Amino acid sequence: MKAIILCAGQGRRLLPYTESTPKCLLSLGNKHFIEWQIDTLLAAGIDHVVAVVGYAAERVSSILSKRYGNKVITVFNPFYELADNLASCWMARDHLCDEFILLNGDTLFEPSIVTQLLSKNEQPVILVTDHKSTYDEDDMKVITQDSRLIAVAKNLPLDQVTGESIGMMRFTPAGSLLFKQRVDTRMYDQEALQHWYLTVIDELAKQGHVGVCSIHGKDWTELDFVQDLEQAQALVTKWLRPLAARM
Repeated sequence: MKAIILCAGQGRRLLPYTESTPKCLLSLGNKHFIEWQIDTLLAAGIDHVVAVVGYAAERVSSILSKRYGNKVITVFNPFYELADNLASCWMARDHLCDEFILLNGDTLFEPSIVTQLLSKNEQPVILVTDHKSTYDEDDMKVITQDSRLIAVAKNLPLDQVTGESIGMMRFTPAGSLLFKQRVDTRMYDQEALQHWYLTVIDELAKQGHVGVCSIHGKDWTELDFVQDLEQAQALVTKWLRPLAARM
């Protein structure tokens, strides 16, 4: 089992913190953001990680190589300033095979979320979801029915929304084949450069191929805006507290 992290962007909404540092290398506690992601994945049983990099790619690759050796490899997306993350998936197309977890480079999560996701294989694709009382325009909303995903997009009707995507999903071998085929097909369309990979997941959901894994009550957060830094820092401080107590 491998994981693919899409972390090619600069993270302009986090300026000035990302003025010369990519979002994935922002420091939280005693580690970079992406190190929190990778350490959590490895602790949950993931064998190796593929990081799709773009902004400050050489710096990111160097740090990951020194820390993890061959457990982590990087794939360069030269179109990171021109395209959205569907292009990052296409750049990593050689790794879209067998079983894998795909996650956004701005999602911070506890290990039990990965463990729970790995236990799910009822559908070719399993999308991790959570729910809350209200949603804003930036939330990647979902409509679900029982354990199936019906739709995923930011502009879904609020009266039908049942949750949000946290930016993580699992593909079985059958799911990886479906996903890779549609990513390849979409990249022939010039408009695909401005699409999220979740547009492909939405297509697969409408064909009945996508299930959901609800992790409500577990620790996670996204790092999109400057105000999110405080929440992310609070989360890693909580995770570090038991370690400090044992020292």
